[in-house]
Amino acid sequence: MADVEWYEAVERIRPHVVRILSPQGSGTGFLFSRSANGTVCGIATAAHVVDHAHYWEQPIRIQHESSGAVALIRPSERAILLDESHDTAAIAIDSNALALPAEPLSMIPNGQYLRVGNALGWLGFPAISSANLCFFTGRVSAWVESNGAYLVDGVAINGVSGGPAFTILGESMFIMGVVSAYIPNRATGETLPGLGIVRDVVQLQSLIEPIRSLDEAKAEESESPEPPPPMPETEPAIPSSARRVT
Repeated sequence: MADVEWYEAVERIRPHVVRILSPQGSGTGFLFSRSANGTVCGIATAAHVVDHAHYWEQPIRIQHESSGAVALIRPSERAILLDESHDTAAIAIDSNALALPAEPLSMIPNGQYLRVGNALGWLGFPAISSANLCFFTGRVSAWVESNGAYLVDGVAINGVSGGPAFTILGESMFIMGVVSAYIPNRATGETLPGLGIVRDVVQLQSLIEPIRSLDEAKAEESESPEPPPPMPETEPAIPSSARRVT
């Protein structure tokens, strides 16, 4: 069989992608898991897309791009599992809330990472055209193992936070991470193109099997020890000019 083309990968991934809206802003997410009995689905996103709504117990609105369906998800109807150190999160909701695909996307096997120079693609809803799911691509500039982060030579725009970052390996494609932030280049005093940050899928890999029911997920739900800022600006242990792209 021929290698997968980028446009083919986009068409395969598109039905899994959702837009996530909260009272503070919007981001992107994607289906990554289903419970064994099919009653619960797990949606991945960036932690900073949902941490404020989670702390203040606010509803979030999830829009499924492919079907046009919209679900208003109240705190009692979801469980949010945060990994703020990686800026990743999982939202467990009832499978009947949205007509998402039966089979989640394939993630890269645990412990495997892309080498520098390999291509990554990602999808999201940029604020400049939030009604349209857009495709972006770039190459891995560096792998920061201590932070579980790829630095990517590519564009990341407000609203794309939480979108799936994926790669093509011959006939297969794999989710490699979650879009997290953008580092603009201000070395000359003006804002110039910089690097994107894609977080790895370590948290999601560990959650694929444990999500069995919404009640069980609620029992494991993350607690926020203090109110998160409504619009986080920097990413710990990544260069201080890093900006999340909610």
